[in-house]
Amino acid sequence: MKNALAPVAPLLIGVAILMTGSGLQGTLLPVRASLEDFSTIAIGVIGAAYFLGFTLGCLKGGELVKNVGHVRVFLAMTALGSVAPLMHGLILNPIAWSLLRFLSGFCFAVLFVVIESWLNERSSNQNRGIVFSTYVMIMLTVLAAGQMMTLLYEPEGLELFLIASVLVSLGAVPVALSKQQSPVQPTQVDVNLRRLFRISPTGTLGCLADGIVFGAFWSLAPVFTASVSADTSLAAWFMSSAVVGGALGQWPLGYISDKLGRRKILFVSAAVGAVIAALFFIFIDGLGFVGINLLVGAWGFFAFPMYSISVAHANDYAEPSDYVMVSSGLLLVYGAGAIIGPFAASAVMTLAGASGLFAMVGLVQVMLAVYVVQRIFRRASAPSEQHIAFSDALTTAYTASQVYEEEILHKADDEGET
Repeated sequence: MKNALAPVAPLLIGVAILMTGSGLQGTLLPVRASLEDFSTIAIGVIGAAYFLGFTLGCLKGGELVKNVGHVRVFLAMTALGSVAPLMHGLILNPIAWSLLRFLSGFCFAVLFVVIESWLNERSSNQNRGIVFSTYVMIMLTVLAAGQMMTLLYEPEGLELFLIASVLVSLGAVPVALSKQQSPVQPTQVDVNLRRLFRISPTGTLGCLADGIVFGAFWSLAPVFTASVSADTSLAAWFMSSAVVGGALGQWPLGYISDKLGRRKILFVSAAVGAVIAALFFIFIDGLGFVGINLLVGAWGFFAFPMYSISVAHANDYAEPSDYVMVSSGLLLVYGAGAIIGPFAASAVMTLAGASGLFAMVGLVQVMLAVYVVQRIFRRASAPSEQHIAFSDALTTAYTASQVYEEEILHKADDEGET
């Protein structure tokens, strides 16, 4: 594992720092908006503006990387991303906050494109699961830490906005000072969802399902806990338990997916997650404070790794020249799911009560599990050979690819999932 993580250690350290700042913003902004008496509609628009910016960032991030390279884009986006929390603290206006959240969404989407394509280049089919699991585990851990930082100062002041800005800025330092070789600028970056699906149907639909599940969970879990107990602290404990469970599940499931195959572990994650979601729906009235937190921790253990396993699986089938396109496309698909999830869950909750959240989540996980089983029996496992280094591939990737593109695609059809 040490050999797998060493080439990306500076990048992961940078991710840890800047995502701590992102976690702080995510909790601070709605709290401060409520204190400033922003309307519920205004707060909703501010949240939607983030995902609109995120979508644009997914579409344009690859083009930026193609033009100026991974490192410069990473530094530029952290600089812009650090401006937003400062301006939030200085301008207390819903319209201004919507524009700033749009900027934040764009910056972080581009950062994710850079980060995930960088991780793909520095990993192989033999260790990609553990690399991406470590990446997601770090993000979950520091997001929780950032949320807890809201207790350092009162949200009415400027201090927390300053801390968020400083953390996002500091995230650029490990990357800027790294001695590791920077990824080579790609030439193929346009998001092509049809090609993405041809590369990996399971990875693409896994990210879509994960977006639906967690878009619903992050948006409506507080509503679920409020219906269970009048104790307002339950929401914080409930969310923290899910995050901790998800962080604990990343390494073992990612490591096992490297050994046994992504789809087998993705099936287990989705199927067990669906069973636990069903237990929530059936036995919600009999769960006490401890029981509900233990159960959501177990759900998080299996549900949270679905994204990292799906991404790793998709990139097992991608050529090095496709890494940026694949990263952008998977993030775009995940974002689309995250928009669908809250609407679908709110409709089910209206009909079935608050526990309908887990009815909807469980149904999505069941559908994913069924699809993965079908793919397991239809296609062979992921290719076992290790991709050659990206720099070594340059001599052939952009000269022979135009001549042999169809042959490569037919070969992929024969050997595995396309």
